[in-house]
Amino acid sequence: MIEKKLAPSMLSADFGYLERDLRAVAEAGADYLHVDVMDGNFVPNISFGPPVIRVVRKIIPELTMDVHLMVEEPGRYIQDYAACGADILTVHAEATKHIHSTLQQIAAAGIRAGVAINPGTPVSDILPVLSMADQVLVMSVNPGYGGQSLIPETLEKVTELVQIRKRMGLSFAIEIDGGVKLSNLDKVLKAGTDVIVAGSAIFGGDIPKEMRAFREIMEAGSMV
Repeated sequence: MIEKKLAPSMLSADFGYLERDLRAVAEAGADYLHVDVMDGNFVPNISFGPPVIRVVRKIIPELTMDVHLMVEEPGRYIQDYAACGADILTVHAEATKHIHSTLQQIAAAGIRAGVAINPGTPVSDILPVLSMADQVLVMSVNPGYGGQSLIPETLEKVTELVQIRKRMGLSFAIEIDGGVKLSNLDKVLKAGTDVIVAGSAIFGGDIPKEMRAFREIMEAGSMV
């Protein structure tokens, strides 16, 4: 069984007090820090790039840096993000014509490779590359903005991936991103999710308290 991981999403942190918020999630037991990189083309928003991530890496060197590239033709940037401290680099199947070679580039850079799919993309589209993936990210909202509501039908993709993983004898982790909160976390876990990305549900309140609440549900779910 793959160990459940909690990955607070930096996109929802208070950027006026970024170091404070990042240290708070690290001290509260986060496993990963999820970092959304947006280019204004693949998604209708712009976030941050390697210079910011390089600083974040210095603030919290102990956390796994889970970098999610929501950019067109991500193969152009693999080396940049590997160099600034990414531990996991996830690219969208919809963002490149050459998903095989992009995943190969990530592996060649010495970091874990992830493949992501949007709510409207079927799991079948990534079947040919699942054996190359260390992580599969199921977007449970349309990417580009934080604070959206989870699309319930996306949980069916998580369950489908669990079945495919078992049938093919693979070991990729299944991550979900978008609209996860305490009220739906149990359903997300029961679908088979391994890595929980949560943004406003953690950074929007008392960070240590919200982290503890997430952990309690995750630990209870792992015992079922």
